[in-house]
Amino acid sequence: MSNKLVSYFSCSNSTENAAKLVAKVSGADLYKIEPKVPYTAADLDWNDTNSRSSVEMRDFSARPEIAGGVHNMNSYDTVFVGFPIWWYNAPSIIKTFLDSYDFSGKKLVCFATSGSGNIVKAEAVLKAAHKSAQWLDGMMITADTTEADIKAWLTEIGA
Repeated sequence: MSNKLVSYFSCSNSTENAAKLVAKVSGADLYKIEPKVPYTAADLDWNDTNSRSSVEMRDFSARPEIAGGVHNMNSYDTVFVGFPIWWYNAPSIIKTFLDSYDFSGKKLVCFATSGSGNIVKAEAVLKAAHKSAQWLDGMMITADTTEADIKAWLTEIGA
């Protein structure tokens, strides 16, 4: 078992593929954050203001339940948290995940995927909510990101 964990939430292959790449390069264990109630295509329709994802993202206090959990979180020193960018932010389920554990003294690192956004706002919101962790600079991962890119990022941030 590694002392690093790559946790991620993905509704498509983009974030899942990014998570697998980060885990491979970093030698980390992999954990998929899955909602207790899976998202349907209708739930993810960002054009529908009444879709589940739209409603959750408007409600800052929304915390969708997670199915399962990380049973040995205390054994990890570094936890990567991967997600797609929704409305320039992390999906609410990421807040559920981060609220579920004590990350005091642990290194937390975000990575995200997006068709057009960036990680800046999402990272700032998560950092502000979990100040007891040691946050390292996150990364946007695209379809063009290579193993060498990930390795350079991990070296740069000391992860």
